[in-house]
Amino acid sequence: MTVLPGRAAEDPDAAAPADPLVLAAAWLPGVDAGLGPTMTLSTVGLDGYPSARTVLLSRFDGERLHFHTDSRSRKAAELAALPRAAVTVVWPEAARQLVVVGDVAPVTADEARAAYATRTRYLQVLAWVNDLEAAADTASRRRELWAAFERDRPELEPPDTWAGFALTPRRMLFWRGATDAASNRLVYERCPDGSWSRDSWPG
Repeated sequence: MTVLPGRAAEDPDAAAPADPLVLAAAWLPGVDAGLGPTMTLSTVGLDGYPSARTVLLSRFDGERLHFHTDSRSRKAAELAALPRAAVTVVWPEAARQLVVVGDVAPVTADEARAAYATRTRYLQVLAWVNDLEAAADTASRRRELWAAFERDRPELEPPDTWAGFALTPRRMLFWRGATDAASNRLVYERCPDGSWSRDSWPG
């Protein structure tokens, strides 16, 4: 990963907490207000090959990372078959990268509804009209359908296909880069008793 010129190294040993969720909270401010960053969600495809796409981090509740999708989507089917995933969040301007690997479970109906309420109007509409039929249509037809939906539906509730998931971490990697020193990865692994081991890996 390229580090922006002039970016000095962070001290990888400075105030590294025993609990990685504390550090994650410091790296993910504002997520509960619907201001979460985008992240790459990686799953195991139904064909056995890796599958990745970009999604919005809906919420970090201090324990789990939440994201949402269409229940008819490929990723929903992959998670139903094998509920494990990795997510990667990148902040190029801060020379930081967070990779979280863990187990995925559906969120509650109330959690899913709350996340939908934080979405922009565009994303709320998208959850209704972004289906296979629309994807196969022409661009002009998609614009017509979008405009018609906007006219007819000034207020929106989540569609029945709105699905939320939360990832509980088993491994967390905090990458910090520099231009004046070697980059560093602080790696946490969850132990059987629920505590965390901590190690430093080359960047």
